[in-house]
Amino acid sequence: MALAKEAKEKIVGDFRTHESDTGSPQVQIALLSQRINELTEHFKTHKKDNHSRRGLLMMVQHRRSLLNYLKKTNIQQYHDVVGRLGLRVSQKN
Repeated sequence: MALAKEAKEKIVGDFRTHESDTGSPQVQIALLSQRINELTEHFKTHKKDNHSRRGLLMMVQHRRSLLNYLKKTNIQQYHDVVGRLGLRVSQKN
């Protein structure tokens, strides 16, 4: 279930920090969030697909670790990414 090339380019364009940025934590978090949302929709019709569910849990864990890293290194961008993606209500810690 890879993202379509156009969708991926749009997400990278929206979240990149400079012109040639494709791998910053913000971009990775946005791409993982899109894949997680697609898999969540997949599970609404395929409730017993446990192999894909394991992949979903690994993606959620990876996104969580990237968010922790971003929060530790740049709290302002963390709040920006969380707000733009609508992941949670961001609190100023």
